[in-house]
Amino acid sequence: MDATKGKVDQGMQNPGGQMDKPVGYHFMESMLPKVVKRRVHALKRLQVQCANIEAKFYEEVHELERKYAALYQPLFEKRRDIVTGTVEPTDEECEWHSDREEEEELAEEIKEKAVIEDSKKEEATPQEDAKGIPEFWLTIFKSVDMLSDMLQEHDEPILKHLKDIQVKFSEPGQPMSFTLEFHFEPNGYFNNAVLTKVYKMKSEPDASDPFSFEGPEIIDCEGCQIDWHKGKDVTVKTIKKKQKHKGRGTVRTITKQVPNDSFFNFFNPVKGRRLRVHSSHRL
Repeated sequence: MDATKGKVDQGMQNPGGQMDKPVGYHFMESMLPKVVKRRVHALKRLQVQCANIEAKFYEEVHELERKYAALYQPLFEKRRDIVTGTVEPTDEECEWHSDREEEEELAEEIKEKAVIEDSKKEEATPQEDAKGIPEFWLTIFKSVDMLSDMLQEHDEPILKHLKDIQVKFSEPGQPMSFTLEFHFEPNGYFNNAVLTKVYKMKSEPDASDPFSFEGPEIIDCEGCQIDWHKGKDVTVKTIKKKQKHKGRGTVRTITKQVPNDSFFNFFNPVKGRRLRVHSSHRL
């Protein structure tokens, strides 16, 4: 309800920015009396001024995101250290109290079952001491719809080596942009320690069509070159095809590589199409 009210309020404050021009808009405007058309032109000028102010608003939001990214950073570094097993959290850091009694009861039942299962495992085999939180990021990828849709089965063994994801914003005074950094531990798939994707943004109305402004948009993106180990590139697959010689009638088998679906196509250094930026996701 609050979200709906917010949209209504926004629409009341800036109705010109909430709708596309209907078909025949220019024709309708041309039919207006000259004195009314003159006033419409004044409203258009006001709308452009509103768009320019809105653009500045989003630029300041970007600055605010950069400021708070620095405040989040120590927490993200602590998370990385716990996930990778670099540090062991203290008992105090591990305390977690639930406000829901049902959750606590269920947790207690699970704990009892876990103790029983653990005791059985200990009897059968020596207990392994897991380091950090195994497959933390792979689990996240598989749990988030937007990410799981990009994931292929052959990507999973590689993503088990993903140890951290970081977001880096452009420096103050620089054009708006942010970089996604995927940090990997040494693995048998590629030599890169970090894979990156840079998103360049723009927050200003188009001079030729200022009324189309809807906030920041991604105007360009660039991935990175992955230094794959021989035979480990999951973004391509090898196919064999039989080819018959028209004259001699002999048959030969040709081998060629073709593109293959993979999450790692995300890093292809291909210029991206423009995208509207409506929200951000914290990693």
